[in-house]
Amino acid sequence: MALGRGLSAILDEVSQAYENEMDSGSNSVGEIREVLIDNITPNPYQPRKNFDKEALVELSESIKKHGLLQPIVVIDKGDNYLLVAGERRLRASKLAGLDKIKVIIADVDIDELKLRELALIENIQREDLNAIELAHSYDELIKVYEITHDALAEIVNKSRSQITNTIRLLSLSDYVQKKLINGDISQGHAKILVGFDSKEQRLLVDTIIGQKLSVREAELIAKNRKLKDNDGQPLPIKKSINFIANHKDKISQKLPFDFKLKQDKLEIKFKNEEELEKFLSMID
Repeated sequence: MALGRGLSAILDEVSQAYENEMDSGSNSVGEIREVLIDNITPNPYQPRKNFDKEALVELSESIKKHGLLQPIVVIDKGDNYLLVAGERRLRASKLAGLDKIKVIIADVDIDELKLRELALIENIQREDLNAIELAHSYDELIKVYEITHDALAEIVNKSRSQITNTIRLLSLSDYVQKKLINGDISQGHAKILVGFDSKEQRLLVDTIIGQKLSVREAELIAKNRKLKDNDGQPLPIKKSINFIANHKDKISQKLPFDFKLKQDKLEIKFKNEEELEKFLSMID
């Protein structure tokens, strides 16, 4: 089976299952039924490792009130069921204290390679992964199928540059990757740190978080760190690259004029001569 067709096969099976349910409650494989949650085994190749606890609680409360509106997808393995799609719904149902869950039993032949592909493709297409998990998924698909970044970009409907830049995040230190996974920095911030050694990455990411720098501000600091002094050492990080912005509210209270803040510059716009004279009197 060609890469990218596994998910389509499963989705076709899911559609057929809904039709079976609507028609006559057919007992054929592919129907919607309830099974014991304890009889369901998660997909061992699920690339998603982090699940938002608060979101899971919200989903579990919704399931308690309204039931599970969208069944999960499994395949029958004889003595148990193997989860193909819907791990978040499965986890939330367990959290809700349910013994059984609605499932669609897909009538497809899935080997280890196909199961790995389904887990990766489903998550990529649904954008359920954080940046690091997504990077691992891209990297694994490229290695397993020995395809290029361009080929993968076409399969998952992303740009080649997006694929390449995301995979580059795997070169970041564990410290930075953890900050990205936890949401302390954005993917835009993380991309800037690629190419620095682990010590510099830690220094830069702590500065970004501590000073709440924008991506643009972080870019300027990173560019500055790549410059060397006479001894070949990186130039020191400024305490604040956009210090004037920290006083925007105070400036608004003091200046009754239109103004713009540009890095270390304050640009004041006067509508007429009267405003200029008023400003001059304020200076006096």
